[in-house]
Amino acid sequence: MAVPVVTIDGPGGAGKGTVASAIANALGWHLLDSGALYRIIAVAGVADGIALDDAQALVEMSEGLDIVFDDGQVRVNGANLTDAIRTEEAGNNASQVAALPPVRDAIFALQQGFRRAPGLVADGRDMGTVVFTDAPVKIFLDASAEARAERRYNQLKNNGLGVNLRALLEQIQERDARDRERVVAPLKPADDALIIDSTEMTIDEVVATVMTQISSKVE
Repeated sequence: MAVPVVTIDGPGGAGKGTVASAIANALGWHLLDSGALYRIIAVAGVADGIALDDAQALVEMSEGLDIVFDDGQVRVNGANLTDAIRTEEAGNNASQVAALPPVRDAIFALQQGFRRAPGLVADGRDMGTVVFTDAPVKIFLDASAEARAERRYNQLKNNGLGVNLRALLEQIQERDARDRERVVAPLKPADDALIIDSTEMTIDEVVATVMTQISSKVE
């Protein structure tokens, strides 16, 4: 039988990464942060002076990247990019890169390679609609743009970084529009996904809801 997969899709700031990590830890499954892959390509591309709309150059560069996810750390060609790929700039650049079909094709096989026993929890924007269409459990985690901006604001502020809430909200709304309106793999729930609005929910409540869904769908 195919290795079971739980996909958790949704817009940036909805809590996908935190929920996916908690679910993977609870189940003892592998974890795929698909958004990190696009952020890595975006950060590496900028570092190499590659234009973010130069699909061919980005694909060629990505073929030489040695990417390792280990205990919350992200290493690329031996360099620790954990913090670099989590900036707002990296997120916005990743959204641009993810809209390029050749880049998406190049990264597809890499994503599929994370599907290993006993199971996989995949966090992204098109995990359930494109990459793992046969996943028995598909979640679409959403929240209002205002709630997501406030969460990101508090996160950055707690890390000692200066940030403007209104600017964050505008960036999130722009990224949402770009992700939902792109021609290739637009951000949307899979037809068979459970849609969870986390605007008024705690992380523990979301995790409990997802675990209940898994219990009913995965033997």
